[in-house]
Amino acid sequence: MNADTGSGENGGTGQAADMIDIRHLSAEQLGQLGISQIAYVKPVMLDGAVAFAIHAADGTPMAVADDRDLAIAAVRQHEMVPTLVH
Repeated sequence: MNADTGSGENGGTGQAADMIDIRHLSAEQLGQLGISQIAYVKPVMLDGAVAFAIHAADGTPMAVADDRDLAIAAVRQHEMVPTLVH
């Protein structure tokens, strides 16, 4: 006989086992989160001019574009979600 009423840790559905509390991720785990889906775009100075660096979610540099729209288009072309960093 199963005494689980659905009020326990798993809620009786097993879904809680699949959920991750991101507040408890290590820096390494956080860096891997979305690594193949998210790219960060941030303004940088390059040879005295503003350019836009594109980085993977783990911080790995991927490219530099002359303007923000071009950087965002490049990220989308690679089927990733651009996220702006200020």
